Amino acid sequence: MAGRVVDLSIYLEHPAVAQPIRITVWNEFIHEKTKPEVQRHYPDGLHRTIADALVRQLGDQATVRTATLDEPEHGLSAAVHAATDVLFWWGHAAHERISDAVVDRLHRRVLEGMGLVVLHSGHESKLFRRLMGTSCMLRWRDAGERERLWIIDPGHPLVEGLAGECFELPQSEMYGEQFDIPAPDELVLVSWFAGGEVFRSGSTFRRGKGKIVYFSPGHETCPIYHDPNVQRILANAARWAAPTGSPYHGQGRQISAPLSPLQ
Repeated sequence: MAGRVVDLSIYLEHPAVAQPIRITVWNEFIHEKTKPEVQRHYPDGLHRTIADALVRQLGDQATVRTATLDEPEHGLSAAVHAATDVLFWWGHAAHERISDAVVDRLHRRVLEGMGLVVLHSGHESKLFRRLMGTSCMLRWRDAGERERLWIIDPGHPLVEGLAGECFELPQSEMYGEQFDIPAPDELVLVSWFAGGEVFRSGSTFRRGKGKIVYFSPGHETCPIYHDPNVQRILANAARWAAPTGSPYHGQGRQISAPLSPLQ
């Protein structure tokens, strides 16, 4: 029986135009102002290094803005929320200074589909803890030791384009288990440290319609965000976490009549 030939030209007359991913990179921007060892690696702030890397990696696939703690509403007004597809979050020293009203809006936006990429010590942020429902605490040691990141899910988009089974960071802050988070939906990377500890360093979660990445390397006194493998993972995280799918309905909806009566 001959196969049926389908004319695909009807689908190509009006191809879908991919819109750039709208990214906001948020950073406290505290350590860079006061610590020479941080200024050495990030003279314009971690947020600027991360944003520049995303621009280089993604090109015209994305538009990137930055926001910091001391801006009005921490640079995260309702208008910025509405114009953000993926939010990157780096925080460490000022988690409790984040306005609860801003956290409420961000939490709602994640449920509605905004992607969230939580970096390094952002595990202790109000937003991540609320989304996880746990303390999100862990073991740590700041000794500038070697970290080896093993790729345990090589088919995941988060590690697209990485060569080999693992890569290493010569200096990193140790994060170790037990990490008080819910079981990840997907565990992509596991780290081993020279001191012997292991850690779930690359995980994904879904909350509502939103996709969340937690990626642990990123201590401020180490040049981790200059590493090509790390920059590739950040760009992959933006692509993966970008909103997809149909509209989100997070509230109860009373239906007074059946959609289609049974016949």
